[in-house]
Amino acid sequence: MKLSKYILKYWYVYILAILCIIIAVSLDMLSPQITQRIIDNVIVGGELGLLPKLLLVIFLIGLGRCIFQYSKEMLFDTVSSKISLKIRRDLFNHIQSLSLSFFDRNNTGELMSRVKDDIDRIWNAMNYVSMLIIEIIFHTIIVLYCMFHISPLLAIIPAIIIPIMGAMALFMERKLGSVYEEISDENSKLNLVAQENLSGVRTVKAFAREKYEIAKFLSHNKRYYELNIRQSKVFIKYYPYFQFVTKLLPLVSITFGGYLVIRGDMTLGALAAFTEYSTNIVWPMEMLGWLTNDFAAAIASASRIKKIFAENPEIKEPSTPLLLKHVTGGVQFDQVSFSLGDKQILSDISFELPAGKTIGIMGATGTGKSSLINLLQRFYDTTDGSIKLDGVDIKYLSLGQLRQSISLVMQDIFLFSDTISENVKMGKKSFVNQEDVMEAVENAQARDFIEKMDDTYETIIGERGVGLSGGQKQRISIARALAKKAPILILDDSTSALDMETEHTIQKVLTGLDSTKIIIAHRISAVRNADEIIILDEGKIVERGTHETLLQTEGYYYNTYMAQYGEHLNQLKESSLFEHIEKEVAVCQ
Repeated sequence: MKLSKYILKYWYVYILAILCIIIAVSLDMLSPQITQRIIDNVIVGGELGLLPKLLLVIFLIGLGRCIFQYSKEMLFDTVSSKISLKIRRDLFNHIQSLSLSFFDRNNTGELMSRVKDDIDRIWNAMNYVSMLIIEIIFHTIIVLYCMFHISPLLAIIPAIIIPIMGAMALFMERKLGSVYEEISDENSKLNLVAQENLSGVRTVKAFAREKYEIAKFLSHNKRYYELNIRQSKVFIKYYPYFQFVTKLLPLVSITFGGYLVIRGDMTLGALAAFTEYSTNIVWPMEMLGWLTNDFAAAIASASRIKKIFAENPEIKEPSTPLLLKHVTGGVQFDQVSFSLGDKQILSDISFELPAGKTIGIMGATGTGKSSLINLLQRFYDTTDGSIKLDGVDIKYLSLGQLRQSISLVMQDIFLFSDTISENVKMGKKSFVNQEDVMEAVENAQARDFIEKMDDTYETIIGERGVGLSGGQKQRISIARALAKKAPILILDDSTSALDMETEHTIQKVLTGLDSTKIIIAHRISAVRNADEIIILDEGKIVERGTHETLLQTEGYYYNTYMAQYGEHLNQLKESSLFEHIEKEVAVCQ
């Protein structure tokens, strides 16, 4: 990211704003000249006829300053707001384009701080900070010119002092810059702790962790406080020098200027004008410390934002992507392996899923089931092997077409703080009408509880679905996937919170769909009707087959089946045996 790229787009606005600054400062510098004329010509010289004209000039100067000061502030406000808007938009777009691996490395609190706080500091720097710096430059140049014009001898004093103050301001900016880096990092951590705590407040209360979480927050808050105190100490160490000089300069000007007036080398009006100029040159020195402080913060923020812009997505769109005319949904994994860092997630995974067929995937937690889905959607790329959609390697396909071809019900359900209707439409918001929403909701067995709500489909659900039960959130998530009507439907442990009856009804709906289905589950009931079931263990396929063939192998699938249905089967056997004995007894009698 280069700020100059954004600034140059509005170069004409900046030129107009700078012109307004020059005019406003020039008008301001005329006031001491009028004061000099009033003292020398009217008060001392007795030319009373000049007074009305000079007062009119003062009024016109004041009016002109108001107009041009307003204009320059309005121009700077407008252009800086537009630039910060575009930087924030580009930054957010860039973050959205990055791969999941970036989000694995960076926490949410830090990214929120970059998008909000750091952009605000840059906006601040391009608005009043840059405006005042430009104004100070022109103000100082014009004031020094006027002072040298009145008395070259007296003007030597501010000409020596101003560069010293400038060098001190730069030195202070360097000191503040390092502190601002630490403040920003700690601010990100503070945001993260607060966000996690508030998002997981139910978990915190359920485990009675309030004291622990408060202590954790306070430790970061204390660190943030200490860093701000460090910043203040740097500032107050140098700022008194600026204050001292601003008070000393007018005093020195009056003292030496008075001596020149007594000697006759300077008029009283000229001394008054020079003193007014020396007071005028004071405020830039006072502002220099504050502006340096804010400018250091903006530089640190720009540096952090540049680091994000320097990140490149690991998953990139092909330069000339292939576009399939019609996606049928055939999926093929060919000797796929996948690792993250030093950790091997998947090894030599191969299976073929024809369009319209169903595959079930089972395995213990952490065996790589969800990783298969992440690879199919190209959230990550395979380490070895290839994944094909309708016979084409997905690395050659458009990411947009690939992901639009897949409807996903995630294990970690995320619902937005919006209406139920908008949450269901999210898959294809611009194409899904209300009839599609109602059909999807009906098929997901969510209609009954939704229509009992006061606002039905327009009910606004809380953050991440707060206020809904786990089963209700799962059913809305399933409805969202069904409404998308994509060729491939993926359900990642999506019925775990549903009762058996509701799950059975949804399974019947899914069986009637033409789409290709990938079902990841821990329940046998979710996968038993699949055309093929694969069992993963430590990232490898250890069993595969249909429900009946896998039961015969008496492996992982059989053990899972017995764990879930064994007690029920025993009860059936005992019931059948009891009925058989009763029949035998009846025959004997």
